[in-house]
Parts: sequence; C-alpha cells; structure tokens
Amino acid sequence: MKRTRITVRAGLLALVMLTPSQLQAARVKDIASIKGVRENLLIGYGLVVGVKGTGDSGTDITSKSMVRLFEKMGIQSGATDFKSKNVAAVIVTAKLPPFARAGTRMDVTVSSIGDAGSLEGGTLLVTPLRAGDQNVYAVAQGPVSLGQLTGGSAGGGGGASFPTTARVPNGGLIEKEVDGNFTQKKTFVLSLNDPDFTTAARLARMINTELAGKYAMARDSGTVDLIVPFNYEGNGVELIATIENLQLNPDSKARVVLNERTGTIVIGENVRIDNVAISHGDLAIEVSGPKGPKEKVGIIGGSNIKDVVKALNTLGVTPKDLTAIFQALRASGALQADLEVL
Repeated sequence: MKRTRITVRAGLLALVMLTPSQLQAARVKDIASIKGVRENLLIGYGLVVGVKGTGDSGTDITSKSMVRLFEKMGIQSGATDFKSKNVAAVIVTAKLPPFARAGTRMDVTVSSIGDAGSLEGGTLLVTPLRAGDQNVYAVAQGPVSLGQLTGGSAGGGGGASFPTTARVPNGGLIEKEVDGNFTQKKTFVLSLNDPDFTTAARLARMINTELAGKYAMARDSGTVDLIVPFNYEGNGVELIATIENLQLNPDSKARVVLNERTGTIVIGENVRIDNVAISHGDLAIEVSGPKGPKEKVGIIGGSNIKDVVKALNTLGVTPKDLTAIFQALRASGALQADLEVL
C-alpha cells in the first residue's frame, strides 16, 4: 500500500508569530474584574395564577400554598386542601446588579416545579427574593412572558419552546441595597478572568506607570492589589475608570483544543512543534526546521503547527486521526502545548 509523505518546514513561522506590539491589546476591564463588584443571586418560591387549565394537577405543595395564601388574606374557608389547574408553583430567580439601589426594577425568571404544562397567560403573585444570607433583597410580581415561540411569530399559533419557564420583565423590585462604600475605599483588588503570572505582572507594571508610583502589586497569578493614590482618595470611581481602560497584551499558556465529534481544532498562537517524524496508517509525517548553515550545529525546532494542520486537512485526514496524531505528538513531547480533547 502506497504511503503519503508530508514534510513541513518552519519557513512560514513568521506568518503567525507576532510580536507583542503587533498583537491586539485588550482593555483591562475585559480581562479583569474588581473584587466585590459583582451580581448577587436571589431566589424565592411563588405561585403563578391565571393559567388556562395548564397548572399543577393537585400537587400537594401548591395546594397547601394556596390555603396558606387565603389565610394570610383573611379568608378562613376551613379547607385543608385546594385543587385548581389554573395555579402553578414556581421557583423565582433573579440577579441583583452591583450597586443596585432600592426602588430599581429588574427582570426575574420563573420555573415550574410541579407538573404544570404551561405558564402561558399566568401572573406571578408577590414573591420575596432572598440572597445567600437569607435576607430579602427584592420582591417580584407581574404577568409572565414565555418569549420566543416556535413555528412562527406570537400570532402564528406556535407553541413556546419551554412553556414551563418564563420571565417577568421588570417584575422584580429591589427593596434592600447591598452594603458598600465604593468611593471611600483605600484599596482595591483586581482579579484576572484567566489567571496568568505574566499577565498579572504586566498589569501591575502598567498601573504603576500610569499612576506614576508604586501603587499596584501582583499578589499571585490571578490577583493584583491596588492602593488608592492620595490624589484619588474619595474618588474611587475615577481611579477604576482610568485603570479599566488601559490597553494590555494578556499572556496565556499554549493550548490545543480538539473536538473529535465536530472536527474542530482551536490552536493558540504560542503553540509550537519540535522536529519529529510520525507514522500513522498510510501517512508519514516529518516536521523539521529550515535548511541552511545552522544545520551544521543542529536543526532548529519550532515549526508552525498551522502548516501541519493545513497539510493534514488537504489530504482529508479525519478528525479521529487528527486527534490520535496530536495525542501522540503531546505524548512524545514534540507538541509544546497543553492538549485538551472535548
């Protein structure tokens, strides 16, 4: 059986090896966040009423909830059970935005927990929303909206994709604010979205250059501590606005991600392959450095992995074979990158 031989050289390496000045810089606000400035998750239990016969069919928790609701409203019917398919028990969830003030409204999501068939046409009754500390930070109420419909527009007769989950636009009313005095802070902590020692060190140096002093220090690969300069005291918003718009070239580990099911290959810009020869089925693959005077002291490694993949794709190599080849390269130590197979 005839074997196909591929030789890939490092001559085109300059096409993908860009210097830091050529790479697209990112804003600090896109690669890091301020510790403590985040959303808070809220949750509550409520009832959706007014659904057209698609509610819970005698679920015990729904029945007891309705009896208790009537008692709170002063209706003493003496009944211990309540059955109606126009009511559905739901879990209500929401995200409390950072720095949200009392009186601000937000969207909430309701999800059926019984055997209701649909929440269409229903109205969420007043529902307290609690955070992890068990304090009530918001209340929710309002008509539910199923949103996107399948099979056409809202008037086209199509059904909702997930009729047991819906939203209440602006249905949440914030009642309690999260404590915090941002403007008077003396220190801030910047957390990198993707921890990396090089990026953390670059960020600290850039901030110190911008502020003309030793105010930032990288604590570890994902954290940069920042002391508020004297001229920014009482004005933390202006300080953070200045820092988050700085342009930084983030660094990252070399990585290859393979999805064998879809045939997708994602290759980081720092991925390199050393000189290596591979035999796989009918393929003979040789990766080598450029020819020239330097061969007298040894061939230079570091061939362009992009060329290897392009050559293999030209021959119609299957995703399964590509995965096997890359795994073999990684096992041999020739692939200078982390390999992740999905």
